[in-house]
Amino acid sequence: MSATDNNQSNSWFGSDRRRLIIQEYGIFLAFLLLAIVLSFSNEYFLTAGNISNVLLQTSINGVLAIGMTFVILTRGIDLSVGSVVALTGIVSASFATTSATAGIVGAPYPPYVALAVGLLVGVACGAMVGLIVSRFAVPAFVATLGMLSAARGLTLIYGGGKPVPALTPDFRWIGTGSVLSIPMPVILLAIVFIVAWWVLNRTRFGRYIYAVGGNPHAAVTSGINVSKLCFLVYVISGGLSGLAGMILAARTGSALPQAGIAYELDAIAAVVIGGTSLSGGVGRITGTLIGALIIGVMNNGLDLMGIQSYYQQVLKGALIVGAVMLDQKRNLGS
Repeated sequence: MSATDNNQSNSWFGSDRRRLIIQEYGIFLAFLLLAIVLSFSNEYFLTAGNISNVLLQTSINGVLAIGMTFVILTRGIDLSVGSVVALTGIVSASFATTSATAGIVGAPYPPYVALAVGLLVGVACGAMVGLIVSRFAVPAFVATLGMLSAARGLTLIYGGGKPVPALTPDFRWIGTGSVLSIPMPVILLAIVFIVAWWVLNRTRFGRYIYAVGGNPHAAVTSGINVSKLCFLVYVISGGLSGLAGMILAARTGSALPQAGIAYELDAIAAVVIGGTSLSGGVGRITGTLIGALIIGVMNNGLDLMGIQSYYQQVLKGALIVGAVMLDQKRNLGS
C-alpha cells in the first residue's frame, strides 16, 4: 500500500472510517436532520406542547417496535401485533368499564386486575405463535399472519363488534396520567426501553438472541436451546403488544374493535429504519427507539404542514425500502 493510500485509509474522512461513522451514527444524524428541517418548516414544531404530543404518539409504536426487535433479531417477524393490540384492549377494557352492557359480570374491577388480564392475553397470543414457530417449524410469516386474522376475529367475537366505552379513571391513568409532568405512556416506554436494553446488552439471554440471529446452526452447536429462545421472543412481543393495547384503550377512553390496524407496519418500519437487519443478528434497541421517533416526528411534521396522510404512507414505504436496500448492501459487503 502506498503512503497516499495509507494516509487516506487512516484519515478521519477516509472511506472506511466514513462508512463506520454512518453505520454507527447515521440514524441519529438522520433524526437530527429531520428535526432541524421540520423546525424551520413550521414554527409550532419545537413547542413544548407539540414535543409532548410527538412523544405520546410515539409511545405505543415504540413499545411495539421494541418487542418486534427481539423477534427480528432472531430472523423472525411478527405480523400479529396490531390485532393483538385490539384484542388485549377489548378484553382488558371489559374488566375496567362502568358500562352495564359492555363489561363482564362484576365489572368494573380494580385496574390491576384489568392490566393483568390484558398482559396475560398478549402473552398467550405470543406463546401460541412461539409454539407454532419453534415446535412445529412453521415459518414466522405464516404463523403470525394466521394470528393476525385469528386475533382480529376474536376481538370482534368478544366485543360483539362494538367498542367498550366508559373506562374507569384509574384504568385510564396509564394512558392519560402523568408523573412530574411526564405523560405516563412516555414513562412506560422509557421503562420498557431500559429493560430491553439491559436484557439485550447485559444478559446471557440477550447474547443468545444475537447468536441465534447471526447463525442458528452454530448456536445449536454451542448448546443454545434455539427452540426455547424463539418461543420466548414471541412471548415478549405478545406481552408488549398487550401493554400497547391497554395504553391505547386508556388514552382514547374506550377500546375499539378496529384498533391497531396496520400497527405492525409501523413497528417493523421503526425496527428496520433503526438499523436492525431482517437477516437477524444485527441491530440495537437504541436504533429502534430512534426509528420510532423518526416515524412519529415525520408524521407530526407533515400534519403540521397540512400534508395529507396518503403522502405519509408513501414516504414511510420509501423509508422502509431504502433501509432494507442499505441493509442488503451492507450484508453483501458492497
